[in-house]
Amino acid sequence: MNRTALFAREQIRTPFTLVMLIAVPAVFVVASAGVLAEFARALGGGLAGEAASALGAGWAAAFIAGTLGFFQACSARGADRRLALAGAGPARVAASRICASVALAVVASAAGFAALELRTGIAHPGHAALAVLAFALVYLSVGVLVGSLITAPLEGSLAVCFVFLLDVFSGPGMTEHAAPYSVSRKAADILIAAGLGEGSATGDWIKLGLVVVAALAAAFAVFVLSARSRA
Repeated sequence: MNRTALFAREQIRTPFTLVMLIAVPAVFVVASAGVLAEFARALGGGLAGEAASALGAGWAAAFIAGTLGFFQACSARGADRRLALAGAGPARVAASRICASVALAVVASAAGFAALELRTGIAHPGHAALAVLAFALVYLSVGVLVGSLITAPLEGSLAVCFVFLLDVFSGPGMTEHAAPYSVSRKAADILIAAGLGEGSATGDWIKLGLVVVAALAAAFAVFVLSARSRA
């Protein structure tokens, strides 16, 4: 727990980072709804109105969480290696890093959801909040995976952005049929439904939970393997 708190403090040790963690999701929600709706029309999708605002909250949390996950995995390779060799072990170091990132992803998700609630007064706030958090956790996993495999900050951050942009323009609401490689499509389906004032079936929540668990498990496994290879 102490190690997790230390890793989280490392990420927000400057006031600017904390401001960005909260401000970016909030501003994105306010500014992105119209833009997302226009892109959706151009791509053949039907996203509009409060559904666009809701999806914007998910994407904002996803972008911030993916970036945090990448730099958590990439920026402290030397320190993690020393911690693992000193007795902490790769698995415990990986768990602490990922838990620290999850805590920060929750903050980013809360900021995005708060902006969404203030802007639209969404009909299913509980559903929307969980879906936004799911977006963040899936992209946190993407960031950790990329950061574990790619050592160069520029190339790694571009890889995360590539996944993000590919997902944005191929996911639910943006096209007539979501692409099978859209990693956030389950979260997007629930979030769009919440934005339209509709609930989601239990089966949809089960599928979303499985996606989130699988993503976090994959990120943890790759982080541990990469830490062992560096040790």
